Amino acid sequence: MSDIRQPTLDQILVAQRCLTPEAADRAMRLCQDGHDRLDRILTRLGLITERTLAEALAAHTELPLFTADAFPTAPVLPAQVSPRFLRHHRVLPLRHADDELTLAMADPLDRWPLEALAYATGARVRAVVAASGDIEAAQDRLYGSEPNATADAGTGDVDEADAERLADAASEAPVMRIVNALIARAVEARASDIHLEPTEDQLRIRLRIDGELQTIESPPAALRSAIVSRIKIMSRLDIAERRLAQDGRLRFAVRGKDVDFRVSTTPVIHGESVVLRILDRGSLVLEFDALGFAPEVLSQYLEILHRPHGIMLVTGPTGSGKTTTLYTSLVALNTNQRKILTVEDPIEYQLDGINQTQVKPQIGLTFGAALRSFLRQDPDIMMVGEIRDLETAQIAVQAALTGHMILSTLHTNDAASAVTRLLDMGVEPFLMTSTLNAVVGQRLVRRLCPHCRRAYRPGASAIQALGLDRIIQGSGKADPILYEPVGCRECHQGYRGRTAVLELLPMTEDIARLVLARAEARAINEAVVAAGMRTMLVDGMHKALAGITTPDEVLRVTRDSGS
Repeated sequence: MSDIRQPTLDQILVAQRCLTPEAADRAMRLCQDGHDRLDRILTRLGLITERTLAEALAAHTELPLFTADAFPTAPVLPAQVSPRFLRHHRVLPLRHADDELTLAMADPLDRWPLEALAYATGARVRAVVAASGDIEAAQDRLYGSEPNATADAGTGDVDEADAERLADAASEAPVMRIVNALIARAVEARASDIHLEPTEDQLRIRLRIDGELQTIESPPAALRSAIVSRIKIMSRLDIAERRLAQDGRLRFAVRGKDVDFRVSTTPVIHGESVVLRILDRGSLVLEFDALGFAPEVLSQYLEILHRPHGIMLVTGPTGSGKTTTLYTSLVALNTNQRKILTVEDPIEYQLDGINQTQVKPQIGLTFGAALRSFLRQDPDIMMVGEIRDLETAQIAVQAALTGHMILSTLHTNDAASAVTRLLDMGVEPFLMTSTLNAVVGQRLVRRLCPHCRRAYRPGASAIQALGLDRIIQGSGKADPILYEPVGCRECHQGYRGRTAVLELLPMTEDIARLVLARAEARAINEAVVAAGMRTMLVDGMHKALAGITTPDEVLRVTRDSGS
């Protein structure tokens, strides 16, 4: 059969439903105009990822798909194979044994590299498929980076010439490919953050997936400054400034969908540490059920939330989902009859119909100053990103007393500690009891993968140690079932996504008396538990019994909460 009759790459991708016909036509027009190869156009536009492209080609050619962990640690047949030839054709020799050469190919439809290497080495050549980015990264590691792509400015000041050199290096094709592939990989892995940390001899890269940092392979050490500079250029930061921390934003298309990133750089001993916070609006679900609110807790929370005035606080450490809970609450409150204003640091997601303000301390626009100006805007509801000081707390109390609903956060270990924290700030107890409606304490736990979780029956000692005996008492479940992670292709080490474990502390008459007496957080917590509050620990164990998470996850996040 002649090559003319073979399906082309765009036809293969459309047939496998990896690409729509419209997207294929758009990319083909750019390819015909001479912009680049079709596969690179597709990945650059975010219409398909390198991994999906490789999987589609492997399925079409019925060749094995190899990943980077199967690549060699040293060059194969370096005396017989030209690195320039390998780069040009995007192929990589993986192993040579028994007169057979295994060759990883980004484009297995191109038979010429197979024939050329068979002739040059005299070996039988067996083709396998691999992602283009994996091949190119391995080529850089094994054969060195391409010329002019090895800028590493070290640390300290950067003069104008160095800045130009960094900018040139950051614009080189290998650097752009590495950064683009890293961002796409992080989004596909459902990571919340990308961490780039320079060490003495490498650029360590870690992804935070479901709350835990996972180290991935490092790029060539010689490219570390160029990679950081590339991210700074994309975020519109000053690449010449390496002595001060900088903050920026960037937008990147992944599989045809725009994803926003918040970028933070800070100087460290071996260069600049960079963190990209992934703000994927498409994956944000602002629904209470998705957050992890149990039905009985949700009904009580919504009743308090819809009161005409007062303060609702959400507490927990950084990364515990407080902002998402506030955003979900604002969406529930957002109607044409209400004016809602927020002041945040930073604005993570833009909400339709809500007026959002970014704090700018350098010009005096602090939380307190913004909240004070909001009172002149005749709002119904105001959200303050965080109550950090007495000034902000006093203005929030004043706003609640004058008929406004205030939503905000505090950094405390549990709901009861929020009360004592406000007292320590200097808020008068009688004002707090008059304005504070409720406090939510929360943590995030990893969700078990529903595809591979494995059930087991805990022993009597484990049931007692976990407090499950008290939870199942009276439920008729004398023989409870728990689940443990296994791991499959649908998840990461047995987990997929996260959910919240929560506790809701309403300001009741009994709690108000304790506040007026300036009781400690422990006494307040004991009183509210005696009144029927479900602590974060108990809420988490209910979720463990429901197969949503594991007891180990619940204990991990609630161990310091006092629950």
